[in-house]
Amino acid sequence: MSLLEILTLLFKRKKAIIGIFLLLFASAAAYTLAQDPTYEAKASILVKMFREDPSRPGMEADANNLPRIVSQDEVVNAEIQILTGRELAEKVIGTLKMEGIYPHLASGELLPAARMDQAVQTFAQSLQVQGVRKSNVIAVSFQHNDPEMAAKAVNLLIEAFKEKHLAVHSDPQSSFIASQLASFEVKLKESEKQLQDYQQRTGVYSIDEQKTLLLRQHTELDSAYRQAVTNVRENQDKIASLKLQMKYITDNKDRYTQTERDRIIIEAKSKLLELQLKEQELKMKYTDKNKLLADTRKELEVVSKFLKDQEEIIIGKVKTANPVYQSMETDLFRVQADLKSQTARADALKSQLRQLDGEIATLDRSQNQIQDLKRQIVLNEKNYMAYMERNEDARISDAMNRLKLSNISVIQQAVAPAKPIKPNISLTLALGMVFGMAAGLLYAYAAERLSQTFTDPKGVEKYLELPVLVTVPLKKD
Repeated sequence: MSLLEILTLLFKRKKAIIGIFLLLFASAAAYTLAQDPTYEAKASILVKMFREDPSRPGMEADANNLPRIVSQDEVVNAEIQILTGRELAEKVIGTLKMEGIYPHLASGELLPAARMDQAVQTFAQSLQVQGVRKSNVIAVSFQHNDPEMAAKAVNLLIEAFKEKHLAVHSDPQSSFIASQLASFEVKLKESEKQLQDYQQRTGVYSIDEQKTLLLRQHTELDSAYRQAVTNVRENQDKIASLKLQMKYITDNKDRYTQTERDRIIIEAKSKLLELQLKEQELKMKYTDKNKLLADTRKELEVVSKFLKDQEEIIIGKVKTANPVYQSMETDLFRVQADLKSQTARADALKSQLRQLDGEIATLDRSQNQIQDLKRQIVLNEKNYMAYMERNEDARISDAMNRLKLSNISVIQQAVAPAKPIKPNISLTLALGMVFGMAAGLLYAYAAERLSQTFTDPKGVEKYLELPVLVTVPLKKD
C-alpha cells in the first residue's frame, strides 16, 4: 500500500481505530486497578562448608576405597530440597495460622486435611528458592498480598529450615562409632602384639639389614668356595702330573749312570745270553724232553730271576739316589696334603652355603609374614584413625546440636517490602496502549480488505480496468 492509501485508510477508519484502542487500554487499566497488590519478601542464607558437609572418613568411599568429597553444588541442592519440603511449609502455615496467611481457605467448607494440602500447594507456588550461581548462597523469596505476612513467612521458613537442618545432619550413631573405635583399638593392639611375638620367635627384627648381611656373607662364602674348588682341581692336576713324571723317572733305567751299575748284573746278562744261545743250539739237536735241554732251561730261569731282582734293586737305587725324583716326591706329598686341606675347606664352605641358603629362604618367608602383619597393622591403624576422627566429629556435632549451632548463616533477613511487584501499572498500561493501537490498525486493515465498496477512483479503475471520467463528491444534506 502506498502512503496515500494508508492515510486514506486511517482517515476513513479513524473512529473504529480510536474506539478499539480506547477499549483495550481501558480494559488493561481496569484489570490493573482491579488486581490485589502482590508483595515479595526476599532473604539469603549462606551454607558454610565446615561441619556437616565434608565427607565422613571411613564411612563413605568410592569404588577405589577413597573418601568421597561432597561438592559445593551437591550441598546447596540438598539444602534447597529441605527448604522446599512439605514439612517446613506446614510448619510455617501452622505458625501463621490458616486465617492469617490464607483467609479465603480458612473460611471454606473443605476438610482440614484438604485445606492444608491446598494451602501447602499455594505456599509452594508463591515460594522461590534457588542457589546463587558459583557460590554457596541460597536466595529465598515469597510472594503475598500482605507485605508483613510475606516477610514473616520467609523468616519463619528459614528458622524452621535451620532446625530441620540440625535434625537431618545430626549423627544418631555416636554410640556405634564409639564401639567401633574401641573395637579397632583392640584389633590394632592385637596386630601389633602378633608382630612383636613373631619377631621374638623368629629373631627377625630388621629384615633389610639382616638380609643384606646374609647376602654379603653368601657372596663371600661363594667366592671362597669357588676358589677352594679351583685349588682342589689345580692340586689334582699337579698330583697327576707329578705321578706321571715320577713314573717316567722310575721306568727310565738310563738315569742310573754307568758308574753305578753293578758288575754282577753285567755278568748275569752275559750268562743269560749265553744260556739263550745254548738253548737254541740244543733245541736244534734235541727234543724238549732231553735232559740237557731241560737243565739249560732251568738254569736260564734262575739267571733271569736273578737279573730281575738285581734290576729292581737298581730301580730302588735310582729312586733313592736321584735328587729330581726325591724333589718330586716331596712336592707330591705337599700337594696331596694341600689337596686334602682344600677339599675339606670346600666341603665346609659348601655346607655353610647350604645353611645360608636355608637362612635366606627362611628370612624370605618371614619377610612375607611380617609384611602381612604390618599391612594388617596399617589397615587397623587407618580404620582406628578414621573412626577416631569420626568420633571427634560426632562429639563436636553433638555439642553443636545441643547449642543449636549449624553451618547455616542468614546473610539477609526478609523485611516487609515497600512496593508491590504486581501489578506493574506502568508496564500494563504501556502494553494496553501497544496492543490497543495494534488491534485498531489490524481491524481497519481487515475491514478495508473485506469491504465491497470503493473509496477512491483508483480502486474503481483498478477493479474495472476502465478510466474514471467523472467523480461526484459526497454531499450530506
